[in-house]
Amino acid sequence: MAFPTPPAILAERDLRAGEFDQNPAAALLRLYAWMHLARTGDNRILDLFRQGLIKGTVTGGQGNEGLIIPLILLADKAIDAVSFTHRDFGGHLIWSDHLCDHLNQYFANAGSPTKAREGNVHHGDVKNRSLPMISHLGSMLSHVLGVTDSQRRHGKPAVGFTFFGDGGSSTGDIHESLNLASVLSLPVLFIIENNKYAYSTPVSEQFTAGTELHTRAAGYGMEGFSLDATGDIETITRTLAAAIEKVRTTSRPILIEAHTLRMRGHAAYDTCDYLAPGELDAILAQDPLPKFRAKLVAAGHAAAIEKIEAELNAFLEACIQVSLAVARPTPDESLLADVFAPEAPALPWQATPAAPEQLTSAQAINAALRKILTERPESLILGQDIGTYGGAFKVTDGLLKDFGRPRVFNTPLAESACTGWAIGMALNGHRPIEEFQFADFSTEAVTQITLNAATYHFRSGAAVPLVFRLPCGGGLTMGSFHSQELESLFLSMPGIKAIYPSTPQDAFNAILAAYEDNNPVLIFEHKGLYRRGKHPVAWDANYRDVWQPKLLRSGTYATFVTYGEMTIPAAEACEYLETEYEKSFDLFDLRGLAPLKLDAIKASLERTHRLIVLHEGRRTHGFGAELVARLTEEHFFSMEAAPLRIASADMPVPFAPELELVYRPTREKLIEQIAAWIG
Repeated sequence: MAFPTPPAILAERDLRAGEFDQNPAAALLRLYAWMHLARTGDNRILDLFRQGLIKGTVTGGQGNEGLIIPLILLADKAIDAVSFTHRDFGGHLIWSDHLCDHLNQYFANAGSPTKAREGNVHHGDVKNRSLPMISHLGSMLSHVLGVTDSQRRHGKPAVGFTFFGDGGSSTGDIHESLNLASVLSLPVLFIIENNKYAYSTPVSEQFTAGTELHTRAAGYGMEGFSLDATGDIETITRTLAAAIEKVRTTSRPILIEAHTLRMRGHAAYDTCDYLAPGELDAILAQDPLPKFRAKLVAAGHAAAIEKIEAELNAFLEACIQVSLAVARPTPDESLLADVFAPEAPALPWQATPAAPEQLTSAQAINAALRKILTERPESLILGQDIGTYGGAFKVTDGLLKDFGRPRVFNTPLAESACTGWAIGMALNGHRPIEEFQFADFSTEAVTQITLNAATYHFRSGAAVPLVFRLPCGGGLTMGSFHSQELESLFLSMPGIKAIYPSTPQDAFNAILAAYEDNNPVLIFEHKGLYRRGKHPVAWDANYRDVWQPKLLRSGTYATFVTYGEMTIPAAEACEYLETEYEKSFDLFDLRGLAPLKLDAIKASLERTHRLIVLHEGRRTHGFGAELVARLTEEHFFSMEAAPLRIASADMPVPFAPELELVYRPTREKLIEQIAAWIG
């Protein structure tokens, strides 16, 4: 069914401050038209929710139109970036797409822009740099920073627009993002939509250091000011236009605390019984829309206003009827297929280094990063202390000197915002590689990795080509917060790929294979392997094979699967058991942890009928449990013994070497446990 033709006034999605001097009536009527459509649309969505025709969390923007409509009309939708929040329905309408597209999202029907996979207010339009929100307040801001930075690197004078509420302003992500934008001097407008309540909690219970939230800007070295978004619409628009122009020309962020209204509570189900007597009446009395309408009528525009309202109301009702008639979504194979972006073609790498070089794993990774920076102009590397210092393990040594700070730069100690910035860069054509100083510190960015980067393609169709490097593993006497194995934590969430190399050549190949993938990829780098001997490393045309398991030893008694640093004691144990017990093993280095490619291992298991799985992570809920389940569910009745799982003890990683020796698998423990299993 065709979408209704919008009224002519909705063809005007832009506004410049100079129009108030050239044709003030047209500018003011355009503002009113979009404000009226946003308000009427929000009200009708609420009606439809109450009728049971719309599900989910309906959060209206009634009372917020005096901020969002002028701001987004002033934005340059051709180059700027934005991430809207709960109160910004009007911003979505102006930025892109037809009203029916937005209604289809609320109806979660077959025409939904997110294929009905995402909540009704969580959609965006990534191809036009409108980034979808998630419910974790504040986590979208850093994405806007990344897209805006990417646009600037592409030579476009973009501005980023971020929104968050008075309640959300307490979250760490927002403070990290404010600091990061200032440090990187990014042209971003941070807007606090201060409607005095975080759900039911008033600002008086949120802050003890005063409620003038814009004064926090000084702590981040940026300008900040307060704006009454319930006042005169022309004054608001001129103020916002000046701020946008200043950000665009100076490339310095600004924080605006916009005092807005929340006229319908937090969401459709909010009873508002926490409001004091008469408080709601006072809020409604400040409504900017009727005041703006009265001003236009008094200026002689009554007939134009009535015509606009009649056209918009009829258009809205026609769109509702069209969207109601759209079929419900039909589950199909794309649900699973869209968890990952499609496989990317191989990049045109130069066949270098052609001759083998004797390198440690750390040097092999450095060589791969250097190759990427040399051959791929869209690449960049970020992380703490990776610049002049060369990283905690010297893996990035020399890269800053050779490629410069725009390509290789230190980040503040703000893992979440820096990861979000990298996601934004990846969404807009760059391909970042982020080093976490230790894998343990990536827990600070779990939301960004698992709920943002990993889900983008499923919920919006947007690829996120991003590599996370995670120095991990124990055995070096570094204790609980520098020795974790986190594959089970991350890979229980969909949409993430992962490689765990165990040799310098595999490490070199893994960096290249992960870099050209269009999905977020974790590379687990065991710290104990960084400098455990030098081995030949050269260009390998089959570098993508690193996603597949590698057969390290052949045997007949059992199929033995491991990965990472555990390949070393596993190989030593296999050699001992073959000599002393005359039992040989097919020993596999898994390498690719997600997605799992187990055909070769399954073929081995069909022949041996016995399975051993070894990993360094803790046993309970460890990655080995998934491997055992995957490998035995098809071969259960042909198994000649119960699978053997060997892993670290279920405790935090102890510090002293004598204690860590008890915690981790060792050659001697492997021999003892496998010998007992053999019986």
